[in-house]
Amino acid sequence: MASIQKTERGYRAQVAIRGVRESSTFRTKREAEAWASSRESALREQAKKAPAERHTLGELLIRYRDEVSITKRGERWEIIRINRFLTASPDLAKKLLADLAPEDFAAWRDARLREVSAGSVIREIGQIAAALEMARREWRWIDHNPLSDVRKPPQPRHREVVISGKQIRAMLRALGYSPGRRPAEQRHMVALCFLVALRTGMRAGELCGLTWDRVARDHVVLLVTKTVPRRVPLSRRAVMLLERARGWDERLVFGLRVETLDALFRKYRARAGLAGFTFHDARHTAATWMARKVDVLDLCKIMGWSNTKQALTYYNPSASDLAARLD
Repeated sequence: MASIQKTERGYRAQVAIRGVRESSTFRTKREAEAWASSRESALREQAKKAPAERHTLGELLIRYRDEVSITKRGERWEIIRINRFLTASPDLAKKLLADLAPEDFAAWRDARLREVSAGSVIREIGQIAAALEMARREWRWIDHNPLSDVRKPPQPRHREVVISGKQIRAMLRALGYSPGRRPAEQRHMVALCFLVALRTGMRAGELCGLTWDRVARDHVVLLVTKTVPRRVPLSRRAVMLLERARGWDERLVFGLRVETLDALFRKYRARAGLAGFTFHDARHTAATWMARKVDVLDLCKIMGWSNTKQALTYYNPSASDLAARLD
């Protein structure tokens, strides 16, 4: 039943049909009653339709963002991807789920490939596919996921960047790092974080989330990782580096947020006149260094890989290194 209320601006009409609520304000009571009657009839007709005929792709992505993405560790990037899609692809977002076809997503994929890398498109496809699967399996909005019939771009080749000693020294100079002094600025903590990453292979998120109560005498315990919890062994040099960070933050070892670490690393890399590598490449470099000392299974244990094939992604010795071992 519609509700009509007198307000200072006129008459406010409210209708509610099966959980869908709408309201509007009118100059006269007659206009409010006419609108309410019309909207009630329209909402009743709409309620008879299947969910796929009532909801758009944009509505699905908004619900997924607000109910599912916020529960994930990767919340920030999921929300960024969804918001970008809603803004950059309004025509596709406005389409009813019932009208979506593989051809729609194929055309969108091809357009995106002209704008961003294949890796970015693969991640975006995965994001939308996850939302559609939620709508199919749990929300029962659709019977078939139209993205399941869309070909993904070929996987890009994995980065094979090993940071050179010359680049490392240049980064440390730009960051103002001094081996004999305790850190006094945020950039010094970035330098320490970088050095520990090179010695342990830990990711930026693992380093920024590391707390002092998880640091033992010869290892650290990582409870929150990209894959599964693990214990990372510490070399004597890594232990010395961690000890140098004591006193900076009572709880967090490095006292840095991932976003801050990334931004400062890029800033001082540019100041050093360097390019072609990221903070994450320190993990790649660490794996290559450690592979000279430990076997593949131990390397997988240290890095948190469940498949030994992953070692080939990060372990990239030069032909000269391999030749030296054959002598």
